[in-house]
Parts: sequence; C-alpha cells; structure tokens
Amino acid sequence: MANHSRFLILPWIQAQCLASHMLGELARRLAQDWPTRHGVELALLESFVEMGRFEGIAYRAANWQRVGQTTGRTRQEKHHWAKKPRKAIWLYPLQKHFRVQLGVRGEGAR
Repeated sequence: MANHSRFLILPWIQAQCLASHMLGELARRLAQDWPTRHGVELALLESFVEMGRFEGIAYRAANWQRVGQTTGRTRQEKHHWAKKPRKAIWLYPLQKHFRVQLGVRGEGAR
C-alpha cells in the first residue's frame, strides 16, 4: 500500500477533468514503476482528505472509494487525544485481489 499525501490544484488553474486525469496517471505510473523500484507489486493506494475544508471531489471523480474517516489523532500523539481535524480516508485498488495481497482473511478477501 502506498500513501498519496498531497494533492491540490490551485483555484486559478482552469482545465476540465485535470484532477481525475492526474490521479489516473498517478495510479498507472505507480503500478508500473513500483515493482521495478521495490520488487513487489503495489496493491492499493490511500489518501486522506481534511473534512470540513475539502470534499474529495477529485478522488470521487477518479473512482477512488471513500471508506471511512480518521479520529483526529496523529501517529505521534501519545495520550489518545484528538488534536487534529478528522480526515476522510480514500482508497484506490490497483489489483483485483488486493485484499489477499494485503493479508485480509474471511469473506472480504474475495
């Protein structure tokens, strides 16, 4: 799994379908380049979109799936307090059987 951490098209950029085109190209290039660089196929992409500020329209247009939201905690937060804004979690599978590749068991692994 790879994390797509930043994606922003500035408001003065006017081009139809630019966001979904760029996300599609990103997915194709990563799926192609990842095995060469790391020796394994990449199964899934993930990204986080800050709720309240953004809606994730570009991800939706590029066929990413919103699967949930964060609690507002960061990796470094030690006291289980939500200190950051919640973010929507978006996923894009690159392989048909990505669940199996990630070690998911049970009914969801089909």
